[in-house]
Amino acid sequence: MRTIFFICILLCIAGCTEKRNAKSGHVTAYYEGFKNSDYNRIKSTISDSLTIIEGDYIMAFTPEDYYDHFKWDSVFRPVYTLIDLKNEQEHVVATVAVHSLRFEFLKNNPLTCRHRFYFESGKISKIETLDCEDVNWELWQKERDALVNWVKLNHPELDGFINDLSMEGAIDYLHAITWYKKRKVNVTE
Repeated sequence: MRTIFFICILLCIAGCTEKRNAKSGHVTAYYEGFKNSDYNRIKSTISDSLTIIEGDYIMAFTPEDYYDHFKWDSVFRPVYTLIDLKNEQEHVVATVAVHSLRFEFLKNNPLTCRHRFYFESGKISKIETLDCEDVNWELWQKERDALVNWVKLNHPELDGFINDLSMEGAIDYLHAITWYKKRKVNVTE
């Protein structure tokens, strides 16, 4: 009887460990998809609905909607580095550093944040940003606001780029950054 009891306990422990490893594997594959510009890899890790929470912003996506987000992000040529991965009961917490043209302009490059991953039916269903350890939000906001205000005055055709999360919005954002930097160079000469 004791042998059967111990076998059951070992099977439960092994099953829990296997589930944790599968969840960590999904998070790793998710970031490898970004690293390799492979949306199909990302899509294979997310559930039919994905919620992303960043502070007060809550964004809900289908896999097709998330592809648009992936394309928006890719315009800024991000480089994702998975720094740490921790299993916390039903969740996985990942620490990730991201270098990108956007973060460089906002003077917060890399942006290093911790994200909690939630799972439903074995796939990622929610990603919650917990904290960003090295971010300077005041500097971020100052740079963003300066760019937005300059665009309103000098390139009104791009006005609204900051809230346009389409690929075209990202391209406009990148154009705004490029033109703003050139303007700064011309002013200082």
